[in-house]
Amino acid sequence: MRKLVVAEFISLDGVIEGPGPNDPFEFAGWTVGYSNDDIMKLKFDELMASDILLLGGKTYEGFAAAWPGRTDGAGFADVMNKMPKYVVSTSMQSLDWNNSTLISDNAPEKIAELKQQDGGDILVNGSGTLVNTLLKHNLVDELHLLVYPVVLGTGKRLFDGAEMSKFSLLQASHYETGVVLLTYNAAQ
Repeated sequence: MRKLVVAEFISLDGVIEGPGPNDPFEFAGWTVGYSNDDIMKLKFDELMASDILLLGGKTYEGFAAAWPGRTDGAGFADVMNKMPKYVVSTSMQSLDWNNSTLISDNAPEKIAELKQQDGGDILVNGSGTLVNTLLKHNLVDELHLLVYPVVLGTGKRLFDGAEMSKFSLLQASHYETGVVLLTYNAAQ
């Protein structure tokens, strides 16, 4: 059985919108300057533990515009480009990024079926609306929250519209740049 892991860059006030510098958001790039080798290793290990990437439509569009042309010595980009990607969207008609499959209806049921298969983790990055749907249907097994020492005051928050969910803290660690990793396991 696969584990579904939600990995997010999140501000102190819960904003997940626009962490990258090219995102269409007033404060885009709020994570810039906080990365270091330890955070990069965390993200690499998180990706290597996964063999499915699950994304909402908007996050998919951003990733599909950025990743296909990238390469790196560590192989991160190669893994991103080759791994199977499942995209939950009711408005998209087709997907151009290789190994992408559209889920346009019955998403909770189809994702639950993916979780029942053998294999590595199912990794969700960004995709706030999708995350709230996954929480509503008790499909999230772990939350990996990289909390940045920034208050934005505006923007899409991770748990906007979420229903009550309980988690147990598995790990809390910090990085020299002031970023904190909070890892939670879904409470049973």
